[in-house]
Amino acid sequence: MSTNTAARAHVTNFIRNIIDTDLAGGKVKGVVTRFPPEPNGYLHIGHAKSICLNFGLARDYGGRCHMRFDDTNPVKEDTEYVDSILDSVKWLGFDWGEHLYYASDYFEKIYEFSEHLIKNGKAYVDSLSADETRELRGTLTEGGKESPYRTRSVDENLALFRRMRAGEFADGVHVLRAKIDMNSPNINMRDPVLWRIRHAHHHRTGDKWCIYPMYDFTHAISDAIENITHSICTLEFEDHRPLYDWAIENTPCRSSASRPHQYEFARLNLSYTMLSKRKLIELVETNLVDGWDDPRMPTLVGLRRRGYTPEGIRMFCDRIGVSKADSWIDVSVLEECIREDLEHRALRRIAVLDPLKLIIDNFPEGQSEECFAPNDQSRPELGKRIVPFAREIWIERDDFMENPPKGFFRLQPGGEVRLRYGYIVKCVSLDKDGAGNVTAVHCTYDPLTKSGSGTEQRKVKGAIHWLAAAHAQQFEVRLYDRLFTVEEPGTARDYKQDMNPHSKKIISGYGEAALVDAKPEERFQFERLGYFVADSKDSKPGKPVFNRTVGLKDSWAKEKAKG
Repeated sequence: MSTNTAARAHVTNFIRNIIDTDLAGGKVKGVVTRFPPEPNGYLHIGHAKSICLNFGLARDYGGRCHMRFDDTNPVKEDTEYVDSILDSVKWLGFDWGEHLYYASDYFEKIYEFSEHLIKNGKAYVDSLSADETRELRGTLTEGGKESPYRTRSVDENLALFRRMRAGEFADGVHVLRAKIDMNSPNINMRDPVLWRIRHAHHHRTGDKWCIYPMYDFTHAISDAIENITHSICTLEFEDHRPLYDWAIENTPCRSSASRPHQYEFARLNLSYTMLSKRKLIELVETNLVDGWDDPRMPTLVGLRRRGYTPEGIRMFCDRIGVSKADSWIDVSVLEECIREDLEHRALRRIAVLDPLKLIIDNFPEGQSEECFAPNDQSRPELGKRIVPFAREIWIERDDFMENPPKGFFRLQPGGEVRLRYGYIVKCVSLDKDGAGNVTAVHCTYDPLTKSGSGTEQRKVKGAIHWLAAAHAQQFEVRLYDRLFTVEEPGTARDYKQDMNPHSKKIISGYGEAALVDAKPEERFQFERLGYFVADSKDSKPGKPVFNRTVGLKDSWAKEKAKG
């Protein structure tokens, strides 16, 4: 364990404390965790927290983490989800090696253990309808009532259970229930259902099975079969832990003397973000978003397409930590981690997204001049690139104001500003259309002020970016923003009413010629504008499409302060 001490020295939480105690006391000899998603949807940023926790613990303690699919509900599962989940976990930077499992691998064993329960009088076939079962279950304050089928004999239960497996009954006619305690204060222990009939094609087992085990029962047995030492779940499973323990203690599922234990941590609650799988499915199926990989979605495929990095997401998961207490994390923490990672990863390029023509009257027509811009000021070893300078250039429209407020240090009538990497220019006149809108700004430039020439004798307060119009390349830019306008969407009203109508805006922008050959998923910092990525699906060399990943600063914080 000493070789891993340094790797985890900077992190401590209650789960690591438990593991340290278990190892020191000899309760376990090593650490085996698992990540057990259901293949009925795409992983989201909340799953990333669990992935980083489970795989991170295995890494830091020199153990292993199993990748196991909880594929017990064939009606909602699909190989599309399986493939996406595996790809997302790998993209995040984790590898399960040879330890890829499926709950369906254990159906035969789970069935055998269920017959064991029946033979020992601890399970029975119940024939109540779903509504009748709910009526007898009781409430949180009142105990339930026993099913009239609870007293069936062992032989009758075995016969019915085998006939269930043989496909003799329709869906819902029978279920197998554990015989525990209908008066238990924990409602999950009131004879919970272990198996139900479901005539549906399974993505792995085909039509072999027409009965399927329930998650709580399957989860516990799968952990025991795989010798999981620390089964880590989110807090909503805390009340299910007694059933987890019951399943392990009452079936011969353990292959070693040790047994798995379940521990719960607080799930991720992220502001301005919806993490309900049901509602994410609804967003996709009702076309309120452009699919699971829509860059506004909190899915890992969506975040990836948005330009988020696996390193930034892992940094976020480390930064928010692990606790037992539910809390909300501001989405700006995630955005700042992405920004922090991209700062040292993305090359700098110039783009103009809301162009205004600037004409330099005293620069010769038809000529151009080379200016030089660093690929990254913080990494001089990456060198510089040529930025052509010419008579007509594009600037951002909001870098000019005809009647500016006090403290405006960009371009204005009679004012001077530095063209970054170029010259100081002075505004001398304006062109306007019939409605009085400025269509072009006329300037003169000072030839003794070229950036980096050694002759720049004076300074001005403002500096703006620009592109020579003749050399600039046009491309599509998608300006993505937060999908919701309130911190906790769906709390006060239907979550659809909290959606941001301006979360996606498609514009045509201009950029350096080098951006034309950007490869899909190649990331850049558009100077003064933010971080952008070449879209993984629609961007092609020669015809790029860029998605805004995140701004250089948290613009929402300013708006929140105003409000």
